[in-house]
Amino acid sequence: MSYRIKALAILVLCAALAHTALAAGDPQDKAGGKDPALFTRMPGFYIYNHQELDFDRYQFTVGPGKSRPVEGRHLYVDYYAKEGIKVPSGLQITRNYKNAAQSAGGQTVYEYEDGGAQYITLKIVKGGSEAWAAVEAVDNGMYKVHVVEKKAMSQEVVANAESLAVNIRQTGKAAVYGIYFDTGRSEVKPESETAIGEIARLLKNDAKLKLYVVGHTDNVGGFDSNVKLSLARASAVVGALVKRHGVAASRLTPFGTGPAAPAASNTTEEGRAKNRRVELVAQ
Repeated sequence: MSYRIKALAILVLCAALAHTALAAGDPQDKAGGKDPALFTRMPGFYIYNHQELDFDRYQFTVGPGKSRPVEGRHLYVDYYAKEGIKVPSGLQITRNYKNAAQSAGGQTVYEYEDGGAQYITLKIVKGGSEAWAAVEAVDNGMYKVHVVEKKAMSQEVVANAESLAVNIRQTGKAAVYGIYFDTGRSEVKPESETAIGEIARLLKNDAKLKLYVVGHTDNVGGFDSNVKLSLARASAVVGALVKRHGVAASRLTPFGTGPAAPAASNTTEEGRAKNRRVELVAQ
């Protein structure tokens, strides 16, 4: 290999290593810190602090004295300017984020100045997902970013057989969360087994109990198709109880109401998530 080829190979290797180091973040970044997927950071800044939560609520300012809570994956990043750089103004920082959001098809919800600090709230809807961002910046080389990728909470805690029995005894019914289906499908997903098992235990604890297993949906889609889907899902739950847990089919009657008996408003994703449920109703 000639000297020139060797030199070229070394240059290519160095460029690749430099790119890898850049992708991994700045050496001054707090361990584990990362930029939001939506935005790069201002040049010459490093991550002083950060926090990432799978599910959280953040109040975004949407007008004078007005805020809107948004729930989902929450990433908070606190940026500090490195020594020796020309520190940008707070307005320059928020304006950069505003332009970046607009380039991604987003919009400015609200922006204002308070006590010399610049604030901006941004909203980006893309590919069926919705994200909100809030940027707070001052003229002293510090700024903060909050990003929430909006989503409903995954139900991880399931009511046990005893609490289901209490609800049925007191109100004649019990809502069961933790039974999962893919969108528009009626096959019970494997992660539903904990909830299915608690229903089976409820029935085994009370040999005389008979139940209507009632499927509910949100209002997304046509009414007739949702009624059909809710019945199919209720029937799938009955099938799982009979086949996997040995419950007598005569003790269970599937029924589907579609969106006709909501537990919450369908105007929000949180409400729609509550409406997608199975209820046990005493016969």
